[in-house]
Amino acid sequence: MKTVLFFVAVIFIFSSCVMMVNSNSSVLGSGQSQVELRNFQSRIFDTDDTDGVIRNIMSTMQDLGFIIDRADRELGSVSGYSFSSKTTLTVTVRTRASQTVVRANAQAGTRPITAPKAYQNFFNALSQSLFLAANEVL
Repeated sequence: MKTVLFFVAVIFIFSSCVMMVNSNSSVLGSGQSQVELRNFQSRIFDTDDTDGVIRNIMSTMQDLGFIIDRADRELGSVSGYSFSSKTTLTVTVRTRASQTVVRANAQAGTRPITAPKAYQNFFNALSQSLFLAANEVL
C-alpha cells in the first residue's frame, strides 16, 4: 500500500512539472513569442538626444492620461499610471550608436497588455511629439 501511494505521489509531482512547463511555453500565456512581443513594444528613433526623448515620453504619457509616478534619467525609465483605464505603462530608453531605442510595457491591473494596437497608438503619439520637437513647432 505504501509503495502504491509513493508511486501515485511521484506521478502527481511529475505531471505537475509537465503542466507547468507547457503553460509557460508562450509569453505570459498570450500565445505570442517573446520576439513578436518585443517587436511591437519597441521602436527605434533616429536621435541620440536621450533627455529630449525622455521629456517627450513624459509629455506623451501625460497627453494620454497617465500620471507620471517615476522618471529616472540615469536609468532611462519612465513609469506612469492611468486611473481611467487602470493601466500601468513603463517606458525604457536606450541609446544605440546615433539612434534611440524606446520600449514600452503596459499592464492592465496585473495582466500584461499584449495587443499590438495599444503600443501602436502610444508610439504614433510619441513619433508626432518627437517630430514636432525636432522641427521646433512646440
